[in-house]
Amino acid sequence: MAAVETANMTPAGVLTAEELGTVHMIGVGGVGMSGLARLLLTRGIPVTGSELREWPSLAGLRALGGVIHMTHEASNLDGVDTVVYSTAIPADHLELVEARKRGLRVLHRSEALAAAMTGRRTIAVAGTHGKTTTTSMATLILQHAGLDPSFFIGGEVGEVGSNGHHGSGEYFVAEADEHDRSFLVYRPHVAIVTNIDVDHLNTYGDMDGLRAGFAEFARLTDADGFVVTCADDPYTRDMAEVLRGEGRTVYTYGEAEDADFRLTEIASGVAGVRYFGSLDGEPLGEFSLPTPGRHLGLNSAAAALTALKLGVPAKTVIDALAAFPGVRRRFELKGIVSGVRVYDEYAYHPTSMTAALSTLREVAGAGRLLVVFQPYRVYRTRDLQEEIATALAIADEAIVLEVFGPGEVREPGQGGVALTGAIPLADEAKVFVPSWEDVPAEVVRRARVGDVVVTMGAPPISLMGDELIAALRGDSDDESLDGDGDGDGGGGGGGGTPYQARHSRADV
Repeated sequence: MAAVETANMTPAGVLTAEELGTVHMIGVGGVGMSGLARLLLTRGIPVTGSELREWPSLAGLRALGGVIHMTHEASNLDGVDTVVYSTAIPADHLELVEARKRGLRVLHRSEALAAAMTGRRTIAVAGTHGKTTTTSMATLILQHAGLDPSFFIGGEVGEVGSNGHHGSGEYFVAEADEHDRSFLVYRPHVAIVTNIDVDHLNTYGDMDGLRAGFAEFARLTDADGFVVTCADDPYTRDMAEVLRGEGRTVYTYGEAEDADFRLTEIASGVAGVRYFGSLDGEPLGEFSLPTPGRHLGLNSAAAALTALKLGVPAKTVIDALAAFPGVRRRFELKGIVSGVRVYDEYAYHPTSMTAALSTLREVAGAGRLLVVFQPYRVYRTRDLQEEIATALAIADEAIVLEVFGPGEVREPGQGGVALTGAIPLADEAKVFVPSWEDVPAEVVRRARVGDVVVTMGAPPISLMGDELIAALRGDSDDESLDGDGDGDGGGGGGGGTPYQARHSRADV
């Protein structure tokens, strides 16, 4: 994690949210920062923030009383007590420099979040994959149980209502990010570790270091709390055995016969995923989610097991999961135009890419699957190039953009060109498109009636889905897209204006 300022501040974990005073957040529009801002605002904490573009989240923050500056400048800190930054903010950012100059309290986002957790029983959700979805499901279950939890989620969930909220109940559900070790700031009552997979080795050095980091996180759990982890993942299974040997309470979930919460008869299809669940050998009934994917079934099991051990009735858990609406950028249907379905998916690690693309392959049925992929982080794309390429080959065709890696240096021979060449598809079925503006036309050229197109990868690619829909609608007279289109779900299909580039690569 980036170095944390210690001058003029009470140690993180002792501070309460009220002691933060007026909080200024640098880069407030991103999902993580906006979630924290929303959480603080609903708690009555004054929040200001700075941004350079009009993120969708900003209107909601303003409605809650947040003051948003659309510039980065020193005067934004007037009247501020605490400045909050994320790992993405460089150390020489002018507002950080000014905050130090003024002697203001400077906190990493995780430390400000830890302050907001004080006085609550925290359920902290960690793991290489599935954090956002599991956090969202756990929050939704507690809401259905009438427990009004506070929550912080690294994504947007329709049924939950937002990605950050101050509730009246005793529980605080939070996504705990391991990439910069910031999850070690928290002191959870329940620590969930969904899985441990190869990632962030630029921070941890090797898998031993990564596994040690997750174990350290789990050991931060309250003496009267517990750890929840997956019995099917070899690394978390080993961790559970070690923690139990230390006298800690650990509950497991999965398909393994010895899992405390066991899933059987898992079935995933276009209509969703379902399974039968049992706790300590006692059948609880059928659990179902309206979104497909076996991996989502496992995520739901982590949330279900946690809630059950906290005393939530099984029927409440089952009913809540049946109403789960999904998370933005997780298997999100953007629209249907001229018989082509366009989805957006956050996956960028090969394991989650494989799960998502395998599910989308089921959804495509007799149609083809086209993936538009923007790699996320130079180090990950370099270190996992073969695995990412293999995952992309699940699709029939792949369109690859350049790596999105703010602040990273891409050496010769690294990046989108190398990744495209490594994909085990025929040359005509894969293409590297370095210019953002050229991607929609490439998709229009390739797409046919009945196909599924998915934008996948780094955060900026989420902007592409709407542009693909506009392009497909504008070219709907093209013979390759002739057919019984179903409309786009957002204003009707057919006609419309041709695609016009609205975002240069510099903008995103």
